[in-house]
Amino acid sequence: MSLTIAQWHARFSQQAAWTKQLRTYLYSQIGLDSNARVLEVGCGTGVLSDDFAGFKQITYFGLDIDLPRLGFAAAHHSTKSSFLNADAYSLPFPDGSFDLVFTHYLFLWLADPQSALDEMVRVTRSLGSVLALAEPDYGSRIDEPSSLAALGSTQVEALQAQGVHPLTGRTLPHLFSQAGLVQIQFGSSGFQTHVGLLPQDFELEWQILEEDLRGSFTAAELTAYRNLDRQAWLDGSRVLWVPTFYAMGTKDPKSRANNH
Repeated sequence: MSLTIAQWHARFSQQAAWTKQLRTYLYSQIGLDSNARVLEVGCGTGVLSDDFAGFKQITYFGLDIDLPRLGFAAAHHSTKSSFLNADAYSLPFPDGSFDLVFTHYLFLWLADPQSALDEMVRVTRSLGSVLALAEPDYGSRIDEPSSLAALGSTQVEALQAQGVHPLTGRTLPHLFSQAGLVQIQFGSSGFQTHVGLLPQDFELEWQILEEDLRGSFTAAELTAYRNLDRQAWLDGSRVLWVPTFYAMGTKDPKSRANNH
């Protein structure tokens, strides 16, 4: 059974919690001015629109190709936000329309992230900012204890079968350079957890795992892995880390895109 929109919203909310501190820091680095216009490409159910809901001077637009998710976003988030159905490869805006254009866990799902990034740069104003807030690198995933390693490697294979590009995170500096952005900086999200405690989002994480791995393991095998995972968290032996990268760049005022 596929995940419901509400379950996907819970997943997107979980991912947003992982990057909240990083987003706050990067937004402060940009220093959005009054009357700023912001575009999120691949907004899903609109979770990150809440980042801007308290700022009267910021106008937020969320764009996604999935209509049901957009419907959820429009029904559950600030009326100040505008949600649009469109393709990341052909953004329905004139050149230089936004002060900030950003994504969150998007490029790994795209067959041609460079083309999508080029479009994001096109609709960004001169000296405006482009952000990729979170792109994982599954090639550097860490799973401990070793008895759970197959769980991680099989999930990566399942994601690849869904069209995910597992090494996207490490390609961000190159993508941003190829897009003609300047003052590029990149890094990885912080990682912090507690030893000997079951994570608050344990059940949600397993909903996603079971969805991804249903065709790879039997129900009995998944139950066994779930029990092993739970025990490893509780006895302090569990380490699960997927490095997740961000990149930020500025649109070059000398860019040819500014002369259209």
